[in-house]
Amino acid sequence: MPRTTTMTVRLSGALSDFVAANVSETGSYENVSEYIRDLIRRDKERVEGQAFDRLKTELTRAFAAPESSYQPLTATEVIARNKA
Repeated sequence: MPRTTTMTVRLSGALSDFVAANVSETGSYENVSEYIRDLIRRDKERVEGQAFDRLKTELTRAFAAPESSYQPLTATEVIARNKA
């Protein structure tokens, strides 16, 4: 069963006004919780996208390397290298 966490956030000034403008009858969100959840989801997607882009870059570089530059490695060596 998913875990639910309740958090309290204090905002003032421009941040509070910005949230209030987005959470209203004319805003995009019905309540602050909905707005915060959407922000967190979008940030999570951004972080995951960045990780995927780094992986694609590494794989592109690896596949472009000449075969003579490859070194045979055991699974243990790969794991040890990736922990460093």
